[in-house]
Amino acid sequence: MSGKNSKSLRSYRWFGPDDLRSFGHRSRAASMGCTQLDYAGKPVIAIINTWSEANPCHIHLRERAHDVKRGVLQAGGFPMEIPAISLGETFQKPTTMMYRNLLAMETEELLRSYPIDGCVLLGGCDKNTPALLMGAISMNLPAIFVPAGPMLRGNWHGQVLGSGSDVMKYWSERRAGNIDLQAWQEIEDGIARSPGTCMTMGTASTMTSVAEVLGFSLPGASSIPAVDSNHPKMANLSGRRIVEMVWEDLKPRDILSAASFDNAITAVLALAGSTNAVIHMLALAGRAGIKLALDRFDQLSATTPVLAHIRPSGKYLMEDFYYAGGLSALLKVLAPQLDLSARTVTGKTLGENISSAEIYNQDVIRTLDNPVYGSAGLAILRGNLAPNGAVIKSAAAEPRLLKHSGPAIVFDSYNEMNARIDDPALNVNADSVLVLRNAGPKGAPGMPEWGQLPIPKKLLAAGVRDMVRISDSRMSGTSYGTCVLHVTPESFVGGPLALLKEGDMVDLDVPARQLNMRVRDEELARRRADWQPKEGSYPRGYGKLFMQHIKQADQGCDFDFLEGTAPIPEPEIH
Repeated sequence: MSGKNSKSLRSYRWFGPDDLRSFGHRSRAASMGCTQLDYAGKPVIAIINTWSEANPCHIHLRERAHDVKRGVLQAGGFPMEIPAISLGETFQKPTTMMYRNLLAMETEELLRSYPIDGCVLLGGCDKNTPALLMGAISMNLPAIFVPAGPMLRGNWHGQVLGSGSDVMKYWSERRAGNIDLQAWQEIEDGIARSPGTCMTMGTASTMTSVAEVLGFSLPGASSIPAVDSNHPKMANLSGRRIVEMVWEDLKPRDILSAASFDNAITAVLALAGSTNAVIHMLALAGRAGIKLALDRFDQLSATTPVLAHIRPSGKYLMEDFYYAGGLSALLKVLAPQLDLSARTVTGKTLGENISSAEIYNQDVIRTLDNPVYGSAGLAILRGNLAPNGAVIKSAAAEPRLLKHSGPAIVFDSYNEMNARIDDPALNVNADSVLVLRNAGPKGAPGMPEWGQLPIPKKLLAAGVRDMVRISDSRMSGTSYGTCVLHVTPESFVGGPLALLKEGDMVDLDVPARQLNMRVRDEELARRRADWQPKEGSYPRGYGKLFMQHIKQADQGCDFDFLEGTAPIPEPEIH
């Protein structure tokens, strides 16, 4: 222990003093059936729960909150469940990315404004994980993360289905006329068979893996399927551990470092994880006051092999990954490339946490001498189309397209793309480069997952299944294809993508890390002089706040006033 005693607990300011205000706090606790024996002198643990019926991925978190509470009580703490906004990837529009910073703000302020000594964060669906962690890092109270866990494998006619990846694959076949309505409906009924997040290595499993490698979760927590009995056990153990962390005064910024972020980036690369992790990790580092440059992802990519054979870049799904040894086993293989001295919520180092891990299926989790790919499938591109950077998941692309030139087909909006993409008169062929602009943080707004532009129906019918696609939007971590994403600066604020014209030749060279348009500088200058900015679409409310303060993708898309570690005064107890 750190030498903390009950009077040094943050919650003591609310419940401990013999004064009028504490009388009010204790009497209202009594109205809920609590006595002073329940909480006096004990750490008050907030369970920040993103359960919601609007978020199928989290529908089991009401039960997991009870598992956490049991652990908190067993360890001598007092649990206090507090609901927070749930970012439901499936249902929330225009995109959950629009509200990531809102959940981060809510988490921080819930922890600051209530009598909380430590917290357990319950989430897992894509943006919930970084948002909860961002808020907890900013508040900097002891915190542990309980991931929602992936759902079971999908099934259709004996074929294993994976979230997102197979949706897009079979939708292409449906548009090409190769799958009828009955088969499509059978796939719809068979692809999501349980609570939990996408069971591919999409953004959800990528970010819960990031949370674990950064040290926020118990070892192996991120890999456990949502409905496996080990999942409630993990939740219970997390509840126990957070009470110990309060007495030890072990806080997020005590475990985060430049080395721990390098570890997390390396793990994402070895997992062939979602490109969304780039944005979220930049934001997390910014909250911790750690300098993390976009190019660091590219530097580590050059020396990191892909070891996880998981869709969309591999064959298997998260359930297979867990039973093959899970994230702990993969980290054990990666150990030579990790800083094993990094601290974690267990009170031990990362190296100690993974010391006993084993691989049980070496096709699912590969060894360094038998990787899925020799180098990681993520690259940072620059050039006159993306001077501040763009991202491509090259492991999920057709290798022949990684060095490609073709004429641009430019769509100014998502609606225009939908209206034109299947027009038989569209002057497009397999060499064309499909471009969507005004889809970034401000342009969409919210930077939706529109980056996997659909292939025109007439090309699908001809057998084309991948093309070069470029946008300032994001792409689902479950998606695949030769998609260049996060082009910065975005077109809405006048980035070079705004100056591209239909028919301009575009050169993609992933090995050289280049993305360029063949337009002379003087012509670009003329186009820039003619370019007119668009007005934002939000006259008031959160949308207006978002448009005024959102940063670009290469800076993590956080609000400019939320970054950093400057202290905020504790609330006065009046």
